[in-house]
Amino acid sequence: MRRYLLTRLALTAPLLLLLLTATFLLLRVAPGDPVTATLGERASDERAEELRHSLGLDDPLWQQYASYVGGALRGDFGRAITTDIPVWNTIRDKFPATLELTLAAMLVAVAVGIGIGAASARFRDTPLDVAGRLLGIVLYAAPIFWLGILFQYFFSVELGWLPTGGRTEAFAEPRPLLSLETGGSSTWDFTGLYTVDALLTGNFSALWQALRHLALPAVTLGLVIGGILVRLVRVNMLQALRSDHVEAARARGLPERSVVLRHALRSALVPVVAVVGLQFALLLSGAVLTEATFSWPGLGQTLYDFLQDRDYTAVQGLVTFYALFVVAVSLLIDVVSAWVDPRIRYS
Repeated sequence: MRRYLLTRLALTAPLLLLLLTATFLLLRVAPGDPVTATLGERASDERAEELRHSLGLDDPLWQQYASYVGGALRGDFGRAITTDIPVWNTIRDKFPATLELTLAAMLVAVAVGIGIGAASARFRDTPLDVAGRLLGIVLYAAPIFWLGILFQYFFSVELGWLPTGGRTEAFAEPRPLLSLETGGSSTWDFTGLYTVDALLTGNFSALWQALRHLALPAVTLGLVIGGILVRLVRVNMLQALRSDHVEAARARGLPERSVVLRHALRSALVPVVAVVGLQFALLLSGAVLTEATFSWPGLGQTLYDFLQDRDYTAVQGLVTFYALFVVAVSLLIDVVSAWVDPRIRYS
């Protein structure tokens, strides 16, 4: 396991450098001038040159690249042009909302994928199997924004059950508990996850509002990823049901329910773990469209706003953070997969 971990760490370094290089080059060849977009067409040449110099855009390309990579490795993602706020401060404030949405969507995706995929494999070639496979294809092919608008119209406009957007009601954010021992100061360090913070503070009214606002975007994003997992779980479940150890369990007279859940499903989920980790990165990218559809105040919505403003520095910093986060998650999933399935570490 130690050798496998060291190998994966060694392979992560060039992958990380490749991602940083691709981000640097793509933003340099993208159309539009960040200085002109920020100051406007009527700005004086002196003001434009001053801003270009402050951003380091007049430096040689290799020097810009070295400064960019060095800053990214130190956690310095630059300063937004339009807001004059360090990009890291924006990440710190907005990323918890995106993380909360992504985790909730992953729970929906796993529940839908495992539930429908396992049921389809168990009742192979029945109407239930056909319906499950068809649902998986439809969910995977459905555009996220279209599915989100459909849910908004049905559950918010027609039925009035859930809000159309936002993260919570006004003044319903979880508040920290106050303690006389600390002179009335906050006794909680907020995680930024509204559902978790509401539980920590015992504010169940805020928890209910957070869950109501989280429901539609999480289900929308989770169903799309769940469509991918349905087919994957079904294929692996069919192979597991025909394996020798499952046949041996049946031969020992174990109940069919125990055979399916404890033996077949358990072994079928081993390869699914790696795919779930990779889909986590897809959830982060899909969160950009989902947050824009539901006005969710996360990092994806912020990235969309910076793109609209052509804020070159902020977009570069946010994309770099996404790349670093995805690499870290991929490394973690590789380690977990090797721990779950010993065959991986020796392959």
